[in-house]
Amino acid sequence: MRRAFALAVLLLALIPAMPASAARTSLRAADPSVIRVGSTYISVQSLNNGIAVRQASSPDALAGATARQVWSDTGNLGEVWAPEIHFDSGRYWIYFSAGRGPSHRMYVVSSVAPASGYSAAVRMALPDDKWAIDGTMFVFGGQRWFVWSGWAGDTNVEQNLYIARMSSPTTTTGPRHVISQPREGWERVVGNPFINEAPEAIRDPNGQLHIVYSANGSWSDQYCLADLRLRAGGDPTYVWDWYKSNGCLFGSHRATMMPGWDPTLYADGPGHHSFVLLNGDIATSPPAGPRFPLMYHAVAKGTPYAWANRHWYTGTFAWWGNTTYTRANVPGATSNTGFGLKFFE
Repeated sequence: MRRAFALAVLLLALIPAMPASAARTSLRAADPSVIRVGSTYISVQSLNNGIAVRQASSPDALAGATARQVWSDTGNLGEVWAPEIHFDSGRYWIYFSAGRGPSHRMYVVSSVAPASGYSAAVRMALPDDKWAIDGTMFVFGGQRWFVWSGWAGDTNVEQNLYIARMSSPTTTTGPRHVISQPREGWERVVGNPFINEAPEAIRDPNGQLHIVYSANGSWSDQYCLADLRLRAGGDPTYVWDWYKSNGCLFGSHRATMMPGWDPTLYADGPGHHSFVLLNGDIATSPPAGPRFPLMYHAVAKGTPYAWANRHWYTGTFAWWGNTTYTRANVPGATSNTGFGLKFFE
């Protein structure tokens, strides 16, 4: 008992105290995407019917930095949603969705500089050519991957998460594979459609792949973050090698939180996050213990929940060991224990 108590005290000592309030920035916007290159933090956002880049010396300073327009929708593609910035092979790549209604598809632009010189938009030929948003690229197991939120067919019933291999930063190869569908009760509190979106890849201290995503509609304060963990040695394209958290890991409603995780105190509907990693590379994700920077959008508690009231927030995250995810009535093992995540406002 004394040994267990001492271990608990040590673990708590490794985690700094919670801040007095959520770190809401002055930027009234959604869908932050942030990477660190050297000592510079670089963000992208949808702005003025195009994409803007900001650069600053810290995540908190991004909101006050100059927004430089790097791409404009001169081709009248339609609504520009949720750009994601990456650094790969000496170039910056910005993935985004554009279109109207069911025509939304993924596009990419690139440059050798973070805030200028971007190419014309290239439409990505994703397998099956269905509605697609929130695409992101990462490297795992020596292979580039692309993961996104999309429809199974041509109607807006639910948004699933799909993954495909990549042969280059602009090209997927082979079929798409579904890795998550919004079928759990806690991710179906808000529907029409039911939502799994905004996937972000990260590698845990054991080397296992995680896809942290947003569940429930972004128009509701039930919006939250949940986790998919790939079993050790698992195949990213095989859905039953993925284990889903048993509830939200970052959300504002206790009823939908995973047991042992607490709801937010100051922010409503936290979601569509960005792990702020060096070069955006999941191989630079943190070890167990320290907190690392996080950005997400949310609405301040006490403020009517609406898209127009969303702000960028800065927070932190840490790996949480010995976290068991369970499932029932599916192939393979019914539980998997490994690292989960704790998120802090």
